[in-house]
Amino acid sequence: MAASTGAPIRTAIIGYGTSGRIFHAPFLAADGDYSLDVIVTANEARQSAAAAQHPGARILPSTDALWAESGSLDLVVIGSPSGTHADLAHAALDAGLDVVVDKPFAATAAEGEALVAKAERLGRRITVFQNRRWDGDFQTLRDLIAQGELGEVRRFESRFEWWQPEPRAGWKGEATAAEAGGILYDLGTHLIDQAMQLFGPVEEVHAEVFRRRAASAADDDVFLALQHESGVTSHLSMNAVAPLFGPRFHVLGSRAAYTSWGLDVQEPSLIAGALPSDPGFGETPESRWGVLGTDGDTRRVPTARGDYGGFYRSLAEALRTGGPLPVDPADAVSALRIIEQAHAESAALL
Repeated sequence: MAASTGAPIRTAIIGYGTSGRIFHAPFLAADGDYSLDVIVTANEARQSAAAAQHPGARILPSTDALWAESGSLDLVVIGSPSGTHADLAHAALDAGLDVVVDKPFAATAAEGEALVAKAERLGRRITVFQNRRWDGDFQTLRDLIAQGELGEVRRFESRFEWWQPEPRAGWKGEATAAEAGGILYDLGTHLIDQAMQLFGPVEEVHAEVFRRRAASAADDDVFLALQHESGVTSHLSMNAVAPLFGPRFHVLGSRAAYTSWGLDVQEPSLIAGALPSDPGFGETPESRWGVLGTDGDTRRVPTARGDYGGFYRSLAEALRTGGPLPVDPADAVSALRIIEQAHAESAALL
């Protein structure tokens, strides 16, 4: 295979909505370790956009067409609606391909475990696109904790919030929780993953899961309190109907706290047409840097450069050398267990 010879890793993307168009195709196209050979979408407008933006890629209308020529590929990236992830990942593994699955990995932990076991049995590699590990603010916080700047961390507050009183048209507003729909599966996977990356396994979960908008098929306002085995408490909030936003991170330690506001700059830059190769891509302006310190004695901390391309660089090395994957799929399974527990605990609130 190309992945073991040094030739470009021949790659297909399934889906050309926000995931495929914004989060995957630009980084694959910018990385010389990959060739973006195939894009699969049944939507005619997206077919035209994909052909214009990536003229070297073949545009296929269905996954059946993709599996028919899977022998010419090494890797498939699944960026389709969440409820289809597990079935498509199984089909990709059956076709002899390595697999990147967008979050959420699957609708249940059992489905995720089955995919991990199948990949191991077939000798394939499967990973999950937890790109928020490469957010600049998260990398900054991780470094501050590692350097002991906060002392002993006691409470971690993390938020994704926006103001959208009416759901947007599309599958995200129509998918039920059984189909891995709702804000807990969508954004909660990121927040839970980041919390566990920083503070380790979770031993207790408290959940408040609500559907505030009548037109939403699943939850759109969720709060989780996680008690980590390390002793840290994580408070995670994801809300589609927040008229005003709280801090992105508010982290309290025994020596100092760190607070930041606003989301990583990479996504809005990509939506606006920026490319990963553009000068300054991923850099947060000084006016948006977070602050570190104690009441009355704080300083701004430069935000590390965001780098979603780091996921694909790490993946290329893993596929070529057999080394560790950028995201262990077992981490995604652990997050799914927490999501399932949260839904079970709060079923009466929906």
